This record gives sequence, C-alpha cells and structure tokens, in this order.
Amino acid sequence: MLKKIIVLILGIFILSIVAYIAILWMDLRKDIAKIKNYHPQIATQIFDRKDRLIANVYDTEFRFYAHFDEIPPKMIEALLAVEDTLYFEHGGINFDAIVRAMIKNIKNGKYVEGGSTLTQQLIKNMVLTRDKTLSRKIKEALLSIQIERTLSKEEILERYFNQTFFGHGYYGVKTAAMGYFKKPLNHLSLKEIAMIVALPRAPSFYDPTKNLDFSLSRANNIINRMHTLGWISKEELEKATAEVPQVYNQTLTQNAAPYVTDEVLKQLSGIEDIKTGGYQIRLNIDLDYQKIAQEALKFGYENIKARLDKNKPEPSPEEELTDYDSLNGAMVVTDTKTGKILALVGGIDHNKSAFNRATQAKRQLGSSIKPFIYQIAFDNGYSTATRVPDVARSFNKNYNIDTKEADKESEYWRPNNFSKSFKGLVTLKEALSHSLNLATINLVEMVGFDKIYNQLQDYGFKNVPRDMSIILGSFGISPLGAAKEYSIFSNYGTIVEPTLIASITDKDGNTTAFEPIKVKQVTSPQQAFLTISILKEVVSNGTGRRAKVNGIEVAGKTGTTNNNVDGWFSGFTPSIQAIVWFGRDDNTPIGPKESGGVIAPPVFAYFLTNVLKIDPGLKRKFDIPEGVAKKTINGSDYYYTQSSKLPDNKTQDSIDEKLLF
Repeated sequence: MLKKIIVLILGIFILSIVAYIAILWMDLRKDIAKIKNYHPQIATQIFDRKDRLIANVYDTEFRFYAHFDEIPPKMIEALLAVEDTLYFEHGGINFDAIVRAMIKNIKNGKYVEGGSTLTQQLIKNMVLTRDKTLSRKIKEALLSIQIERTLSKEEILERYFNQTFFGHGYYGVKTAAMGYFKKPLNHLSLKEIAMIVALPRAPSFYDPTKNLDFSLSRANNIINRMHTLGWISKEELEKATAEVPQVYNQTLTQNAAPYVTDEVLKQLSGIEDIKTGGYQIRLNIDLDYQKIAQEALKFGYENIKARLDKNKPEPSPEEELTDYDSLNGAMVVTDTKTGKILALVGGIDHNKSAFNRATQAKRQLGSSIKPFIYQIAFDNGYSTATRVPDVARSFNKNYNIDTKEADKESEYWRPNNFSKSFKGLVTLKEALSHSLNLATINLVEMVGFDKIYNQLQDYGFKNVPRDMSIILGSFGISPLGAAKEYSIFSNYGTIVEPTLIASITDKDGNTTAFEPIKVKQVTSPQQAFLTISILKEVVSNGTGRRAKVNGIEVAGKTGTTNNNVDGWFSGFTPSIQAIVWFGRDDNTPIGPKESGGVIAPPVFAYFLTNVLKIDPGLKRKFDIPEGVAKKTINGSDYYYTQSSKLPDNKTQDSIDEKLLF
C-alpha cells in the first residue's frame, strides 16, 4: 500500500512538473515572437547636402543595425572563442559547459563561470531578467530550445551582435565600431575586433575610453584563445597582440548643428518612430556654411558686448553675470533660386537656450519692411526717380483709415527720420537707400494706403496693422519668415518657401524627396530688379554699407525698431541670401546706439567673406533682366521699365505740388 502511495505521489509530482513545463512552453510564445520578429531601436542619422553627418538621433538605445553579411568572420570567431566554442554544434543548451561551470564554481566556493550559450545570453538580453531563480532558468532553457528550432544559427548571431550592449551607450557591434574606432565593421583590425568582443562581459570595466590597459589585456586573452583553437596563425597572433589601436571618446549624438536638428525633428514629428526607425535624413544644409554662420553670429554678439562695455560704467560682478543673459541673435541662409536652407542658427549658444529664434521668435521688422512698400509703388507705375517729399508729418492716433475721421482731442503721432533731419524732395531711390521714414509715409499716401495694406497681405505678411505704423514694420515675423518674404527680391519676383529637408530614406531604402516650393510670382523680374537696384545702393552708400564685401555685388536692407529693440539686416548676393537678427529675449533695448545698420550688416559681411574663401565660384554680379533700361540723372543711375517709366517734368511737378502744398 505504501509503495502505491509513493508511486502515486511520484507520478503526481512528475505530472505537475510536466504540466508546469507545458504551461511555460505555451506562455513563452510571446517571447519567441519578440525574438523572431526582431525590431530593435535604430538611430536616425541626419546628413548635410554633401552627405556629411550633422547628428545622430535616438531614443533610449543608440544603435546602428548590422546584417549578418556585414559582420566580419573574425568577429564571429572571436566571440565564439570566449563565449561559446561549440555554438554551431549544440541545440541551444551546452550541457558539458554547464557541468564544467558547476564544478569550477564549487571548487572556488563562489560564482566564477557560467555555462550559458550565446542563444541563452540573447534570451537574457531580450526577454528575461538576470535573476538566478529556478523558474527563470527553466524558461531560459525552454526558450533556447525553441529559438534554435525557429531561427537559424546565423539569425541568432545577427540578433546577438545587434542587441548586445557594448558600453559607452553603444548597442550593437556596428555602433561600437563607429563609436570607439570611427570605422565600419569591414575595416576593423583583429585587435579592434577583440576589444569589442571583450566588452559584453563587463562593458564599463573594459570600456577602452576609460580603462584602455584592461581592454587591451582582455583583447589579448581572446586573441590567444583564437590561436590556441587554431583559428588564427602565429603571425596574426603576434601582430594583433602588439597593436594599440586609436580609441575615440565621442558623444553619441555628434550634433554639429543643434538648432537645425531640433527643427528637423519638429518638422518630422508626425513620424512616430522618427528617433528609432533608422531613417537617413538629408538636408539642404551645408555644414561649412553652417559653421561660418555660427561663427558670424557669435562675432556680431561679441561686437555688441564690446560696444556696450565701452559705453557703460565699470560693471559690478553681479551685472557682469546678468547683463547679456537676454541678448541673442539668429541667422537664416538660403539659396536665392530654390529657397533651400543652407544654414540656420537659432541662437548664440544652444547649451544655454534651445529656443530657436530663427523659426519661433516673432519680432518687428522695422525698416526692413520698406523694400516691399517701394516694390508695390513700382508695380503701380512709380519709378526709382520719382520724387517724394521728405518732410515732417503728424497723424491723429485715433484716425480711422476707412472713414477718414479722427477724434480731434486725441494725441498726435509725429514720426521722425532716424537722423532727426529732413531732406525735402528726394527720389524714391534716395528715400529707400537712406531708409527715410517721412518720405516713405508720403509714398504710402501717394500710392494709397489700401493698395499697400492689401498687397502686403498678398505677399504673405500676417497681422499687418491697419494704420500708418506699417511703414515702421510694426508687426512680428520670424527670421525664417523674413527669408521667405525677401525671396521676392533675391529671386526676382517669385516667392520661394525656405526648405530644410531634401529627402528622407527609411531602413528599407525607400526615399521620399522634398522638392523646393515656389509659392507664387508676385511681380515680374523686371519690376523686382528696380528694388534690387536700390537695395544694392543701400549696401554701396546707404544704411547697409557695413555689409559691403569687395569683389561681389550685395543688396540688402537694414531694420531697426523703436528704441533699438530689434536690429536686422536682410541681404543677398546673386546666389545666396542671409537674414540676420539681433535683440533681447525680454524685448528690452539692445543698447542706445545699437541700430540695425550697426549690429547686423557686419555679421553678413563676415559670413560672406568667409564663404567666398571656401566657395569662390559664387556668382558675383546680378543679372539685369531684358526690358530694364538705365538713365543717368545728376550723376546717379536710375533703372526703369515700360511699366515704371521715369516721370517727365510736368508729371513730377504735379506730384510735388500736390504733396508739398
């Protein structure tokens, strides 16, 4: 009877074990599917127009994926030599290795060696914890057996080499090779391969950027093991043992243009796996231009600081720390024909402030709005030689543009020129090149406020106030928005959308191209050239003369808002355009003498001068469209078209009389 009871209990126990294993076997289906359908996080890379790396972008795991045929045979041999010599012979569990490890651990009285196969290690890395419990060990064994039946040996190795952590934030051998040695896998030496293979055992301890001696020693042990197994020759052993490779301690992102990278991720935020899907994003950015733009903006910033320091009392330590906290700038460089963004800098120091002033800051344009007003005048029949009075005016603050009525008791707005002087009758060329406020106000009245207001909106300007303050650029726009609007001039009458991204390629090799966008043609090339001709004069002899660069024609316009809160220069050559802005983030004045003509044009000149050193083939002279004629009057050249003829004396006298009296 007792024997039957024992047999029964033993049978129940065995059945329970079998049932437990069967349940585990079924429950592990999700884990098997996860390993079989392997979809690791893969870093996205951003490149410039010349295929140079701008940044690596990732979420929680920084990984580049390596297919099995990319992995060098010597790397596979090095790994098997120290981790699983009989890998291609076992079915997921190496019982001999387990017994050897148990005996060795018992002899040493502690855990010194494991008997896990590479398959088991992969399972621990992907789906199980590293707890040393019986339940986990059983799961690991069952999974190993099933995975070996589901995947080929090569597929398991591919997953192992990509899933494993190799220290320094690097996941996968391809990442480790590029990170530690700046080499693709097929360019690694045997010593470099051994140093990488050594890492999974203790990634931090064997990190060659931290403990090079330990890394080299461990690598030599692996190389010796390979020689002992007969997998490498004595010559290979001696050569590899003697080698001390160059190791690089790199940041993971290698972000050369952080404001650009931020904007790319913002524009592509609709792609859910943009940081983990292994995309390759190619931009219109040129890293050489980007670097020079960053240097140019810093150059302008330091110049402002130097002038402010010179014109103020000796600062206290507290003032020294806070005086420039809010001072900043931005710059956007585009190709004049296509609108492709060649450089974009959103601030002086991304580490101190990630706010992208190039794309997000809406600042008043100041006098930078004036070329658009003059373009509207030219498109309505006025010419560069048309005279307009530069005389004082007063405006009732409650004057209604639509009803032409005003509150007589209201205060009056009395705008002035920057110089506080008046020039009397001036040509439109002189008025714009010297940025005369009063002459521009009179021009608006000559053309008609409604025409100016409506056309500015048609150009694309937003939130334009319906009053005469528009001539002072009293509405906000970002430097990127200004780049789009100024393409009216730099692209001879056709607005082009500034475009940052050229193409995006997914991990399967499918590429989506982003073509340049022509928004619309708002005027003819002939009419646009009339404004260009004056903007050239702005740089030659007007408010933008600090932007002048020898050997190349430059056109542009300065802009200053009330109390020197904002300083702009919007300039262009026949092939590139650059918008430069400086101001304080808290909207306080930059400084008492810091006008747009002082602070921004030198930045443009610095940028262009250095760009010409690396790109001397840039076009040097503006094209004059067919249909544009020129006449010299009183020693000055005036351009005109069939639509904007030079006025005869009778017509001009009529205009003068109407406006002056």
